[in-house]
Amino acid sequence: MTEETKGQFPYPGIEGTGDGSAAVAYVEARASDAAAAYPITSSTIMGQNYQVYVANGFKNVWGKEIGWLELESEHSSASACEGYALAGGRVVNFTSGQGLILMKEVLYTTSGKRLPVVLHVASRALTSQSLNVHAGHDDVMGVTDVGWATLFGTNVQEAGDLGLIARRAAERSRTPFMSVQDGFLVSHTIENLLYPEDDMIREYLGPREQYVRRLFDPEFPLMTGVVQNQDAYMQGKVAQRHYYDLLPGVIEECYDEFYRLTGRRYNNITCQMMDDAEYAIISMGTTSETVVSALPVLRAQGIKAGAINVTTFRPFPGKDIAKALANVKAFAVLERCDVPAGEANPLTTDILAALAHAQMGTPGYPEIGKVPVCYSGSAGLGSRDVTPGHIVAVAKNMLPDGAGKRYFTIGIDHESALAPEEEPDVRPTGSFSIRGHSVGGYGSVTTNKVIATMMGEIFGFRVQAAPKYGSEKKGLPTNTYLSVVPSGKILTHCELQQVDFVPLMDPTTWYMGNPLVGMQEGGIVFQHTDAKTPQELWDSLPGYAKYYMKNHSVRFFGVDTVEIARESCKNDSSLIQRFQGVVLLGVFLKVTPFKEQAGMDDAELFKRIEVPLRKFFGKKGEAVVQDNVQAVKRAYERVFEVPRSIMDATPEHVLAEGQAEWEAKGKDVNAFFI
Repeated sequence: MTEETKGQFPYPGIEGTGDGSAAVAYVEARASDAAAAYPITSSTIMGQNYQVYVANGFKNVWGKEIGWLELESEHSSASACEGYALAGGRVVNFTSGQGLILMKEVLYTTSGKRLPVVLHVASRALTSQSLNVHAGHDDVMGVTDVGWATLFGTNVQEAGDLGLIARRAAERSRTPFMSVQDGFLVSHTIENLLYPEDDMIREYLGPREQYVRRLFDPEFPLMTGVVQNQDAYMQGKVAQRHYYDLLPGVIEECYDEFYRLTGRRYNNITCQMMDDAEYAIISMGTTSETVVSALPVLRAQGIKAGAINVTTFRPFPGKDIAKALANVKAFAVLERCDVPAGEANPLTTDILAALAHAQMGTPGYPEIGKVPVCYSGSAGLGSRDVTPGHIVAVAKNMLPDGAGKRYFTIGIDHESALAPEEEPDVRPTGSFSIRGHSVGGYGSVTTNKVIATMMGEIFGFRVQAAPKYGSEKKGLPTNTYLSVVPSGKILTHCELQQVDFVPLMDPTTWYMGNPLVGMQEGGIVFQHTDAKTPQELWDSLPGYAKYYMKNHSVRFFGVDTVEIARESCKNDSSLIQRFQGVVLLGVFLKVTPFKEQAGMDDAELFKRIEVPLRKFFGKKGEAVVQDNVQAVKRAYERVFEVPRSIMDATPEHVLAEGQAEWEAKGKDVNAFFI
């Protein structure tokens, strides 16, 4: 929706911020009657958020108090959902990774009984040669044959919206739906979004009794899940094609009605710059937005590239994709999985089948003169980074003078890999980006969320905040990323390549990698320190840091976060370590220009920051909230800057040694993760 179209739609949404898990729980607490789930990373937070609604006695938009069941496994949670739907209830489930695979047996029977269950998936890499809890699509690809419709979202807004669309489509088509978001990259990433109004949900879905059949009814007994032998099984199985023949039309109607009510348009596929494109890049999930961010860079280099995002994965929109690709020379498919024993990776295989149908004149498919050249790539497995530079490399691989790798990878060291030439800055004009370095357990991930919420809901910025940590998180290095912009959309879902503020909650970061990579001219660095003077802090730095900060006009600040945490955390001593993180909020407010730009004085500022602090810490009691406020105030008052005079007085031989160290050090932001 744009400024010009505001007011044209009855339910434009309620402005706010949240992550994909919050968006899903908000929708489902209002739309469903109950949830049955089993916690598994990275879908756990969806269920936890739903449980909070239940614990608070929350009622859905029809006035029914919602319920919660936590079973002993994902298989059992799927069975519970099957039973709840058979009894005529609106039920939801949340899962990820191995959990989705474990419930596969039940997914077949749920679709076979035509039950309108909605399953939210935080897609996750499956345990293969090792365990990984981060984003991958191989869990969803492992259940493509179970008869469920499947929608893929690209961001937080879509995670919530597609949940509602899936609910309506499931009930109108009598087909269960999966609504998929990338684990962590959406489920744990905070962005601006428009929450749906209660009246919108009520009008869009309609009363449950009208659309959900009650098959378990003692007054009208019906046998389901019977045994069928040679005489009947195939008849019953193939007869279900009737529902799938109608399904595309139902989904289209649900997309259209959602647009009519909200102004937010969804389609089976979304094309960007495809009208004159000679090369196309096709993907699903967050990768799609990163692809779009790189298109202006490619166009500026004379490469007519376009992007296709697939939202409706099942039923597969083969006709739409074949039409979109009819005039391109070549296309590349990016997938968060690798299936080397197949003809190609799953999305690539479906696309090639669609083009074959078009080429052979299958009714309903567009006529195409020639099948374009196909390039297929694996990208982002286990949340491996996918950057705009990678997307440029993918496009150049398709050019006549390109590498021409029909199968390729990005982001790894392998013979199939395409290496980026550079990392273009694709951030919207006016962006301010932060890359934080900390330790799991210091509270920095939560503070990043607090800052994002504050910037979005108090200062009115567009925001995107995401964490990066391993499954071993506590006690080990973590990174946090946050970008804010006055207007526009932050499209990239990757580690930040250009940053304006780098806080180091762990000073040993200087010796684990190069935290200054991507630091912009005139940027800001903050470090936790027990140094009492600016000179002492400056003297503690390695030479390469002194060299870079002096020669690039970087401002450098410090404060003892541990001391402030101990002074401030009066009501729960177990939180002292985590209080180090919230100290950073006070530093951020002091060293960045946003308070002055908003015209706030200190009194108003500290009054307003209580809102996001209470949102994240209010459940621990008002005393803890006020302790957090005091930590923020103390940091705001005590943080000190190393003046330019100290930097300029650095001996030339120290700077020369620092320059040599910088040039030899490489550009790994955090070598611990490499």
